[in-house]
Amino acid sequence: MNLSKQIRYLAVFPLKIIKSQLIGFHSWFNLILEFQQLKKLSNQKTNRFSISFWDLYPCLYDKTSKLGFDRHYVYHTAWAARIVSKIKPEVHIDISSLIYFSSIISAFNPVKFYDYRPVDLHLDNLSCEAADLLNLPFDNESIQSLSCMHVIEHIGLGRYADSLDPDGDLKAMAELKRVLSFGGSLLFVVPVGKPKIAFNAHRIYSYDQVIEYFSDLKLEEFVLVPDNPKEGGLIYNASKKIIDSQNYGCGCFWFRKTNS
Repeated sequence: MNLSKQIRYLAVFPLKIIKSQLIGFHSWFNLILEFQQLKKLSNQKTNRFSISFWDLYPCLYDKTSKLGFDRHYVYHTAWAARIVSKIKPEVHIDISSLIYFSSIISAFNPVKFYDYRPVDLHLDNLSCEAADLLNLPFDNESIQSLSCMHVIEHIGLGRYADSLDPDGDLKAMAELKRVLSFGGSLLFVVPVGKPKIAFNAHRIYSYDQVIEYFSDLKLEEFVLVPDNPKEGGLIYNASKKIIDSQNYGCGCFWFRKTNS
């Protein structure tokens, strides 16, 4: 960011804070009015529940005309679940992806979930253990069905108390390739568009970068979740032009190891 952009940013940022605060005050004011109205209506009827100011649980941003959802996390997990159901592995190994994904697909396929931060989750067909993506506890070419989705872009940025390492993502990719068995499937998801680091949240990769990093694997399928909902949910075999135009698209790659 050059100096002029920094100055404009510093000038506009306080205004954004003030605007958000004003919206917040307005929402709180309406909440109190609605609370008093509901309490009055409740007192006029049989009181089935206690209603007290001290039990307020403000939900101020749910009055929307449509049900919103995180396009990346809904679509990419739906895409991956369909592939797991199609290949029907003896066991699926997931490395640090959204825990909802592993918990749901364990309903129809055994899953082993590994994360840098241990999770206390207990379900049939699902085991959860700790693992470092930079040093996975698996033998070479030992995993037939593997997923690592919306994870690699964080490695080495310190967001999850990991060490800072500009090449942490490349080292993690090397580990995924090391443990993937001959004929095995890797479901890999990262943000795609114009390559950059949005510190300390994530990296954004170009399509060409990902293909280059996994050039020793075969691409079975690519699906894009575009920035603009009007362009669709899952775009299969999206053109390079569309991918490169994304600011924060979601790139879903299904790779296979075809030679050892």
